[in-house]
Amino acid sequence: MTDVANPEQMLFASTAQAFLDKEVPLSRVRELHADGTSFDHRWWSRAAELGWAGLLVPEELGGGSVSGNGVADLALIAERAGRTVAPGPLHPVSVVLAGLVEAPQGHTETIEALIAGESIASWATYEPGSAFAPTAPTVTATRTESGYRIDGVKDRVEAGDQAGLMLVVALLDGLPRQFLVATDSPGVTVTAQNSLDLVKRYARVEFDAATVDESAVVGTAEQTPAIIERQRQIALVLQCAETVGILDAVLAMTNRWLLDRNSFGRPLASYQALKHRFADMKMWFEAARATTAGAVAAVGARSDAAEFLVSVAKAYVGERTSVMLQDCVQLHGGIGVTWEHDLHLYLRRASLNRAMFGAPEDHHRAVFELSRTSRPEEARA
Repeated sequence: MTDVANPEQMLFASTAQAFLDKEVPLSRVRELHADGTSFDHRWWSRAAELGWAGLLVPEELGGGSVSGNGVADLALIAERAGRTVAPGPLHPVSVVLAGLVEAPQGHTETIEALIAGESIASWATYEPGSAFAPTAPTVTATRTESGYRIDGVKDRVEAGDQAGLMLVVALLDGLPRQFLVATDSPGVTVTAQNSLDLVKRYARVEFDAATVDESAVVGTAEQTPAIIERQRQIALVLQCAETVGILDAVLAMTNRWLLDRNSFGRPLASYQALKHRFADMKMWFEAARATTAGAVAAVGARSDAAEFLVSVAKAYVGERTSVMLQDCVQLHGGIGVTWEHDLHLYLRRASLNRAMFGAPEDHHRAVFELSRTSRPEEARA
């Protein structure tokens, strides 16, 4: 999905893949589901030791990346995690850190704890019955003598039932702001929510006069829209990179099936109709990989075209992935729709990714609006 720029990045990527293959293979995903568990905190601590949590954090705050481009390195990890539909809070922790590093004043200890894997945080931006609209919350924050009081409800908070902190988007004086809130604070009620995915869990979080001190706020009112947009872009490129990893694994699985399975004395892969079908999927996969790579490069460089290109990637990847995975199920025949086959593990994660942070049709509209109003030079090129 992203080019490996140097030997250090190659070693980083191969080490991550070996770690995932050993620690969280598909069999482990099934075990976690059977145990009713989302992920093991000890596993995430070991992943953090490999540097996964600090890739978006500058060195002066305790982070760093092997290539100098934290977004590209993080996308490599997300892609490899997609190949085993790995559990864990890589996405929510990374998105929260993407916001904190934009305005780190007063939050350095939190950043250090997240980098070390000692703490888990999640972005609380969705609200019940509402589409993804991070800059238009209905949850409110009210000033008090010592800080702020937060009231309202968030839902679809990834790993919210296992997180110690949430970065909550709330309306303060008519403007969106973000606040770090501990999940065990008085007035905070967390209720776990299952999802279509076997191991990704979410939470509904109710704030009933939950209080935080002055230091909980992240960034100024002027900074907040740009910080939220940065978090949104990081969330989308991680999602697309993970989905590319899913497609890579499923296409390889399907290709092996077509080569190994015989019908009327011939491998399935020898039939022209199936060759054409697989060739179409391969073409769509390369386009998904290319659009994602373009979005990763733009977000990493903080390009003016980043907003446009992340919507291009989500629109294309989200739309094509469902078609491709359903084709792979059909090419497997009856075995493809059984619980015992691993295809549905990938289909579940990809379907969840399609729905979160804006559906493909939402991003098609965004691409149209951005093309009509600004048409960034980088996107046209």
